[in-house]
Amino acid sequence: MAIKNKKLNLKDKYQYLTRDMAWEPTYQKKEDIYPDERFEGIKITDWSQWEDPFRLTMDAYWKYQAEKEKKLYAIFDAFAQNNGHQNISDARYVNSLKLFLSGVSPLEYAAFQGYARVGRQFSGAGARVACQMQAIDELRHSQTQQHAMSHYNKHFNGLHDAAHQHDRIWFLSVPKSFFDDARSAGPFEFLTAISFSFEYVLTNLLFVPFMSGAAYNGDMATVTFGFSAQSDEARHMTLGLEVIKFILEQHEDNVPIIQRWIDKWFWRGFRLLSLVGMMMDYMLPNKVMSWAEAWEVYYEQNGGALFKDLERYGIRPPKYQDVANAAKNHVSHQAWSTFYQYSQATNFHTWMPEEEEMAWLSEKYPETFDKYYRARFEHWDKEHKEGRRFYNNTLPQLCQVCQIPVIFTEKDDPTVFSHRQIKHEGERYHFCSDGCCDIFKNEPEKYIQAWLPVHQIYQGNCGGADVATVVEKYYHINPGVDNMEYHGSPDHQRWLDIKGLKPLKSNSEKKSAA
Repeated sequence: MAIKNKKLNLKDKYQYLTRDMAWEPTYQKKEDIYPDERFEGIKITDWSQWEDPFRLTMDAYWKYQAEKEKKLYAIFDAFAQNNGHQNISDARYVNSLKLFLSGVSPLEYAAFQGYARVGRQFSGAGARVACQMQAIDELRHSQTQQHAMSHYNKHFNGLHDAAHQHDRIWFLSVPKSFFDDARSAGPFEFLTAISFSFEYVLTNLLFVPFMSGAAYNGDMATVTFGFSAQSDEARHMTLGLEVIKFILEQHEDNVPIIQRWIDKWFWRGFRLLSLVGMMMDYMLPNKVMSWAEAWEVYYEQNGGALFKDLERYGIRPPKYQDVANAAKNHVSHQAWSTFYQYSQATNFHTWMPEEEEMAWLSEKYPETFDKYYRARFEHWDKEHKEGRRFYNNTLPQLCQVCQIPVIFTEKDDPTVFSHRQIKHEGERYHFCSDGCCDIFKNEPEKYIQAWLPVHQIYQGNCGGADVATVVEKYYHINPGVDNMEYHGSPDHQRWLDIKGLKPLKSNSEKKSAA
């Protein structure tokens, strides 16, 4: 009897190509094959309840990604052939790309490594397939981001060694330590940290400002990358929510563990995003929205609705979210103040806002900018114009957990630094906040091992005994060319040449350039 080849529907095809490829072990115990699945205390009673809302199989995945890749690289080629770098708003914008390439793109690669590792640790086939696809996504994002921005490396300084700098520059230890913390955790904490807290709760605060900023400033290569990654990010966000619901529905004992991780990773993510807030308010010549507005839309409104939905599982909003909500009016100004005075040790240029930008900041931050920050910026601007550009030649105290300098202020008094310290086994440790202090107290044996750049520099472990040697030899930064004051820099001069404008001539500008 002839048997007709029945075409599988999407659900059956997904089942055959994912779940049905798993098998029950016979000569090894599951506990020995997946040893990391249990040590965090998470209890999974039925892996078959794992739902992948996209039901994506590998053959469909490769087809979709190949189509996107063809279109993406055609636009990259067109951007380069038409000298797209000449159409950006201003050369100052390129400094946001330096921040992205050295601070964000390496995180995509770290995410690829993390998902590849944790996918091996789950006994559920659905979770393993989901991690495999996301690992490939993250690797592709890392590559396409570097390709999207590589054109600028031909025309501007400081984009030459992002991967090397990510592992060494003092402020890049903030994003690096975030992912090192997640990758050194157990598999379920990694998913809570990256899939839920970062990808679902906070990713819009990272990608929307960068990609919208690129669009507003004429960078069509980066905008196109953003569109290409958008469908992947949508899948990642949906997976992040499904992950957390799946774990919470499996056993009631999982709730307090997940709550502790949400508290931890919300705070770590909030501290990391201070770099994005600074970029939005100060580094984009054409601004999209303020950091405070972005926080209100993407966390207070969207995040508030999310945690309202999770109440039925016994999950409350993250601890210290009230501190983060209050800080939205301060963090970008405090971060830019720090980077301005330490820009001799960064991989990008800094500058003082122009008067129209000061007016914009006053409008967006009516209760804080004029009262706490304008006078400081006007003083620094005056000093610069008189040939005394301010640089801070000391190195700041770093937080033991998030590794950000202790530069942020108390919730109720923005004139007082937020600083906490505790003793552990005879050693004193310093923190930027109660949030980071709490994280340390829960896992001190992990965070006492932190590699703090300032400590390492002072100990002579970074290629030299002074900051200038460290910056040039250890960081691979060309001082005054890749970083420091923007006005009068080679990039500024090159931009004036591109636009056919006159070179700098005033004494103050020549002094600052020198």
